[in-house]
Amino acid sequence: MSKITAAITGVGAYLPDYILDNFELSKMVDTSDEWIMTRIGIKTRHILKGEGLGTSYLGEHAVKDLLEKTNTDPLDIDLVICATVTPDMFFPSTANLISYKAGCKNAFGYDISAACSGFLFALVTASQFIETGAYKKVIVVGADKMSSIVDYEDRSTCPIFGDGAGAVLLEPDTEGFGLLDYELHSDGSGAQHLHMKAGGSAYPATIETVTNKWHHIHQEGQAVFKAAVSNMGDVSATVMERNNLSVEDVDFLVPHQANMRIIDATAKRIGLPREKCMINIDKFGNTTAATLPLCLWDYESRLKKGDNLILATFGGGYTWGAAYLRWAYDGGDFSR
Repeated sequence: MSKITAAITGVGAYLPDYILDNFELSKMVDTSDEWIMTRIGIKTRHILKGEGLGTSYLGEHAVKDLLEKTNTDPLDIDLVICATVTPDMFFPSTANLISYKAGCKNAFGYDISAACSGFLFALVTASQFIETGAYKKVIVVGADKMSSIVDYEDRSTCPIFGDGAGAVLLEPDTEGFGLLDYELHSDGSGAQHLHMKAGGSAYPATIETVTNKWHHIHQEGQAVFKAAVSNMGDVSATVMERNNLSVEDVDFLVPHQANMRIIDATAKRIGLPREKCMINIDKFGNTTAATLPLCLWDYESRLKKGDNLILATFGGGYTWGAAYLRWAYDGGDFSR
């Protein structure tokens, strides 16, 4: 019997209607379009507005888009895993809420928290359920409402992040497509450089934590940049070398959309030209766990069955990883 692999058979997404551009942002904080484009490469980002709307709202609509595109009955879904650092609440899990709202009533679900690496960690985790034969249809969601934890008076972080969600359907494959290899890492010593201090059990919400802005993102840019560049590049090279993939063999690098300079440095490390990089940071910003699936969704029409993809990511805490994925269908067959 041929080895079972977990293949992506469809991609869905959701981006909020409201778009925050650099001009409007410059009225909120001391920054400019030139400053943001030079240092980060972001022009616009989508922001979710509306009372009581959280990450599950984003994920729900991404999953519904996925189910509709793939003509999949929500009752056939076995499992939903959601990668996020901005859950609606500590419990129930965001995946639980998404499953309910999207009609996946026969699925169980749970969340994975690995910051910007969350989607890749969740994709690898979900693939195990497919490869063992336990499940036939698994949905992996990457979703974050980053505007809920951004300090819009901090010009070092507020231009970076946006809101959005992407979702993929995983199904068994025996023809050599799907997730073929991966390398994942974490290092808690990086927490000091990129974290949100309060809101958990160590520092529950108090007047002091709110006043001190401990419920917002804290990022030390230089330290994070240096770690992201070295680790994303190294782990991507490791996966390519282990699978005997040359630059010519790789059709696309799917990098975490954190910063254009990080994307360029990662591509340079493995020898790929920019035209082989999926890039949408300019219009979506850094949507944390949603960046990788949003790249796949955005570039879906350009993907062909058999394309070799290298997914690479780096996140707070620190977390990072890369994966080798062979695309399982002609993306042009799906219309958005």
